[in-house]
Amino acid sequence: MLRYLPFLLVLAVWIYAFIDVLNTPEKEVRHLPKVVWVIIVLLFGEVLLGPVAWFVTGKKRHAPGASGGGRTRWVAPDDNPEFLKSLRDDDKADDPDENKRDKGGEG
Repeated sequence: MLRYLPFLLVLAVWIYAFIDVLNTPEKEVRHLPKVVWVIIVLLFGEVLLGPVAWFVTGKKRHAPGASGGGRTRWVAPDDNPEFLKSLRDDDKADDPDENKRDKGGEG
């Protein structure tokens, strides 16, 4: 079973690269048209040249910490000032008689 492991790993990388090429939008493909990348990955996948070339030069990669395409970073609710403000606003809206309550000064 262990003797088949290298073949299975090469096959897995080959399939992953092929699917990645197909799912990548045309505007994110670099250096060559998408169709040419598909052919390169299919023809040279058995020796891993095609998939490695695709992973290294074919696709625009974004840094892990960079904001990807205008997406905002997720913030926990207790750290999000907008969420906390909405809670305070909801409390005021739910209790219209807040100003009429006895504040404890009279007795």
